Amino acid sequence: MKTDLEAVSRAASEWQEEVVGPKLGKLKVPESPTRFYSPQDLQDFDFLESVGFPGQYPFTAGNDPIPTWQAKARQMAMAGYRYEWGASGSGKYGGFGAPEDYRDYLLRMHGLGRKGGPNIAFDLPTQCGYDSDSPWAEGEVGRVGVALDTFRDFEVIYEAYTGGLDIDKVPSNFTINAPAAVIIAMYVALAEKRGVPLDKLRGTPQNDILKEFVSRGAYILPPEPSMRLFRDTLVFCTEHLPNFNITSIGGYHMREAGASREQDLAFSMANGAAYLQAGVDAGLPVDSFAHRFTFNAFGGSMEIFQEVAFQRAARRMWAGMLRERFGAKNPRSMMIRQIATAHVGCTSTTLQRPLNNLIRAVVGALAGAMSGGVPLAFPPYDEPLGLGHSLEAQQLAHDATRILIYEAKVGEVVDPWCGSYFMESLTNEIEEAARLELEKIEKMGGAVAAVDNGYMHRAIAKSAYERQKRLETREEFQVGVNCFDGPHELELSTGRTVPEVYDAELLNSAEERQKATLKQVKRERHERETARALNELHRRARDGYANLLPEILDCVKSYATLQEICDVLREVFGEAKPATG
Repeated sequence: MKTDLEAVSRAASEWQEEVVGPKLGKLKVPESPTRFYSPQDLQDFDFLESVGFPGQYPFTAGNDPIPTWQAKARQMAMAGYRYEWGASGSGKYGGFGAPEDYRDYLLRMHGLGRKGGPNIAFDLPTQCGYDSDSPWAEGEVGRVGVALDTFRDFEVIYEAYTGGLDIDKVPSNFTINAPAAVIIAMYVALAEKRGVPLDKLRGTPQNDILKEFVSRGAYILPPEPSMRLFRDTLVFCTEHLPNFNITSIGGYHMREAGASREQDLAFSMANGAAYLQAGVDAGLPVDSFAHRFTFNAFGGSMEIFQEVAFQRAARRMWAGMLRERFGAKNPRSMMIRQIATAHVGCTSTTLQRPLNNLIRAVVGALAGAMSGGVPLAFPPYDEPLGLGHSLEAQQLAHDATRILIYEAKVGEVVDPWCGSYFMESLTNEIEEAARLELEKIEKMGGAVAAVDNGYMHRAIAKSAYERQKRLETREEFQVGVNCFDGPHELELSTGRTVPEVYDAELLNSAEERQKATLKQVKRERHERETARALNELHRRARDGYANLLPEILDCVKSYATLQEICDVLREVFGEAKPATG
């Protein structure tokens, strides 16, 4: 039945005059704090073009007509799976101290039934290409992740993964960007040493260097040579690791740094386009590698309607770019592959009254279910209290997800907002705003140019300032922070029933222990072979067309340190300069 838009328009005018107007007068407010959507807001809506069915282009309604997690929900409940989606998936993101500490932590988690593959957080020196004995590493070794200096450290971590949990049976995730090529080389070296065929390796390196320049700051080389290393990993993985992902693009970090919702989407698309172009420029057909791109996550907020619309817009925008700009033919190349969809983001959590963060996480989990993903109650409530979520907080988060799945049954409808005047209009608005921002970046020459000229960094800094100002002036509210924070409010907490996730004594002693280990590795390695490998890397790096992964692999096998490898690249390409402006 076709809607008579003229009749709707007349009725809307009458409603405003006869119903809304008198109510505004009664409430003594100049304008309504709410909005109502009608067919007027969604004229010329084409379902097949704008939404389509789940699992089909343009993927607005979701990637999967029958999400695997929903199909297996009853099986998982009956089997009593505790935390991961079985041993075929990656475990919880984590890492601390020396490699031995993290290995022992993983074994402890295995004993608790958490047998997913490693999902490794590296410390800041490792992320920035420094060894544990570097002056730049002092005080940071093993603090926000595990310290890793040489292939020996990598081998120690993977002592937790043998037999039924060997690397051909579980995937590995590496949250690392600037030295991602070195970590990938270590994974390959381990596979070769264990006799595991490379085509059996599964996993995901973050390998998203462009967002480091605009948000996190863990970069080593300037943008252009950084993109050369990305190209080399892309080509190497495509040719030798067909079941290993190439990158995990992260708008999440940009939003956490202060980016607006539209900037998050536009900058993510711009970065993704630059990575795709790197593969195309290397001579590879886009469908040979695009399906191995993943998204770590986009950012999130407590505005769940907007976050649901964001996810729908993102899927449509990415699919359109792959098909129209890059000529992709394979539908898998056009999908945004990510573990979680909408969520609240860690910056939505508060140090004040931290148990409220569980409520916030449940709000985000509901948005996740409504936007095509698992209703993950993330992050655990103690996120602002320091690295290493307590097992109690993890238990509450897992149970919140389970309650949404099994009791609220939020997964029984795919894209429940499909066709809503409100949601379809909001999806269009967010996509259009992001598209305008993306066009601005493309006119500059793309993401690399926008990184080089500082545009992205300045835009995020400005957005972060504006949000903080809104909180300070109470234009926006955060419960327990700038409202409902009086002395009569109660502070609630939970007791600890199990040991700390990370041992404080191990954290405090990690630096000295790791320095001693590194000294021993250098003493015992074949120095001549190490020098030869590093010299060959230096020579090949000067050839702009050479793929450096084979040389980096040789360096790794010779037990060259992470910093020695990165220092060779620093010498050839120079170091990145901090963004200004």
